[in-house]
Amino acid sequence: MKSLRELYRIGKGPSSSHTMGPQRAARIFARRHPQAAGFKVTLYGSLAATGKGHMTDVAIREVLEPIAPVSIEWRPEVFLPFHPNGMKFEVEPNQASDKAESWLVYSIGGGALSEGDAAQLPQLVSEQQLTRGLVKESPDIYDLTHLIDIQNWCDNHGCAYWEYVKQCEDNSIGDYLLDIWHAMQQSVEAGLNHEGRLPGPLNLQRKAATYYVKAQGYKSNLQSRGMVYAYALAVSEENASGGTIVTAPTCGSCGVVPGVLYHLAKGHNFSDEKMIHALATAGLIGNIVKENASISGADVGCQGEVGVACAMASGAACQLFGGSPAQIEYAAEMGLEHHLGMTCDPVCGLVQIPCIERNAFAATRALDCNLYASFSDGRHRVSFDRVVEVMKQTGHDLPSLYKETGEGGLAKGWQKINRMKK
Repeated sequence: MKSLRELYRIGKGPSSSHTMGPQRAARIFARRHPQAAGFKVTLYGSLAATGKGHMTDVAIREVLEPIAPVSIEWRPEVFLPFHPNGMKFEVEPNQASDKAESWLVYSIGGGALSEGDAAQLPQLVSEQQLTRGLVKESPDIYDLTHLIDIQNWCDNHGCAYWEYVKQCEDNSIGDYLLDIWHAMQQSVEAGLNHEGRLPGPLNLQRKAATYYVKAQGYKSNLQSRGMVYAYALAVSEENASGGTIVTAPTCGSCGVVPGVLYHLAKGHNFSDEKMIHALATAGLIGNIVKENASISGADVGCQGEVGVACAMASGAACQLFGGSPAQIEYAAEMGLEHHLGMTCDPVCGLVQIPCIERNAFAATRALDCNLYASFSDGRHRVSFDRVVEVMKQTGHDLPSLYKETGEGGLAKGWQKINRMKK
């Protein structure tokens, strides 16, 4: 299992799979062909289906067009075997110094890239000579990859989950997580200070600032809930407008963990050290899902994004309030279990409807999961690891219409409404 640095990334929205990943791939290819005469990029499956709404083409062009002209081909009907977010880069060589080359790569969630399994290369691209080895794999540093095994380690050593993270990571992980915490705080505060319309054809108005003001007028119990809404909305709206956020575990679900942690830090005066411990626990939970299932909406639906974010925030909250390893596992299990089957159906391919509201509701659900687990002794029948297995299978059973293609679910309903208006 990889470092938490591979899970928590600071970058610009609106999508880790559709903007951060493709832009990173474009940079890799651009460094290899700085003298190119032209580029062709083919986008497949879910990456092509909602790529325009997610600004995939903009992210790629920003990198490649300063070097040479770029043509982009959209192939939403073609789903490659390894992952729905496939893309192929081709170069038109400069006669003097460059060479022809094709590179097939996949954006697998959270800004991460993979070259897939060579044995699964489809006929569509296998006829060409494909370059491989451009994605540099980081080493696995966690020996244990299931939460039950890590929980047992914690029980046997009298340690917390964050201490297992500290044992596996290098000495600078604390400084890295502190940077992540600062970036999360800044994304909340930036979102609260921004008002107006979000980009795109939906003409959606930002709500975070209004919710924040309204929440202050309520009594403490309702005020608390309203503030969590405001903080989660703030980050999600920053993401939707291309602002700087932290993948936790993705851009589309980036409001949940910061919304919960910012609320708890302000309400209970937790120190930065406590917040680093909470982020380590949350990151460990997200990492386990990334290792054993997926955090890509195109692969397993929104359960792999908002559902995993809720599990991470649930575990982090339970950590902050002194939960035992068993109680933290239970909180995370509930956070993910109660998002099983959630589809990824972005209206107009934008990370706005239903994505933004889902972040706000998942943040409050995370607090409920913490409270419920805290009342218990941590014992329950269905383990977190079992829910991860079920989530993966459920996601793969979902038709592609409901996995980030913008063709089914709520997205299809919007298309019908548009036709009625016309």
